Amino acid sequence: MSSAPDPEEIFDRAVDEGDRRLDQSTLELLSTSFIAGFTVVFGIVALGIVHAAVEPEFEELAAVAGSLAFAPSLVFLVVGRTELFNENFFDPVAAAFDADDTWLVGPLVRLWTVTLAFNFAGAVALAAFVAVEGAIPSPSVTALVDTAETVAGRQPAAAFGSAVIGGALVALLSFMLQAVDTAGARISLSFMVGFLLALGPFHHVVVTVVHVYVGMLFGGNVGYATLAEVLAVSTAGNLVGGLGLVTLSHVTQVVGARSPGD
Repeated sequence: MSSAPDPEEIFDRAVDEGDRRLDQSTLELLSTSFIAGFTVVFGIVALGIVHAAVEPEFEELAAVAGSLAFAPSLVFLVVGRTELFNENFFDPVAAAFDADDTWLVGPLVRLWTVTLAFNFAGAVALAAFVAVEGAIPSPSVTALVDTAETVAGRQPAAAFGSAVIGGALVALLSFMLQAVDTAGARISLSFMVGFLLALGPFHHVVVTVVHVYVGMLFGGNVGYATLAEVLAVSTAGNLVGGLGLVTLSHVTQVVGARSPGD
């Protein structure tokens, strides 16, 4: 049985994966980001359907059941090697830190802006079909609208705090994926993080904004100004949690390990 990799080995694996992600062609990046976007919608719809099915008999367990139903969507994203904003923080930053004489600012900005934009494009494309009357069970529509209104109604400070947690959680997944060697371990980690993300629910800019948008399509009492606020606050919180707390902490961990002893 092989031993678990140490932080330096995890970092080196992340550098290789980060180089791959940063070197994608434009068409590949557009495609993988688009796929990730509509995959998130599958998870949101599954959450609504299961939540609505469980709530009449087991109201206290409805949120747990819905979160379990959402979790496979994160497995699909990881196994399919698609690009989801925030999940692609650690590896590219590791590659930028490891590069000589450059911080790869241009490639990083390209990766993150294209990913975010086409995550939303993919989500909007599938959401248009989800919103067709009768496409999903009617009780699940109520569950989706209620969740969207609850999330959108959070005070900015609460939403920001939730987004910091969500950003840290998803970025931590990226780090942990480099620490395991089997498909089963990757699937288990992805499922657990997907479950925790939905159970909060903790704000992830793509998941949260898409969930609120789907609720709007079904007549939820949320306007576009509120949607824009959710987008801004979630993005800021994800950056603080994903880049600030998790990614930079693990980068400094490796710096410490490679520095000569005092």
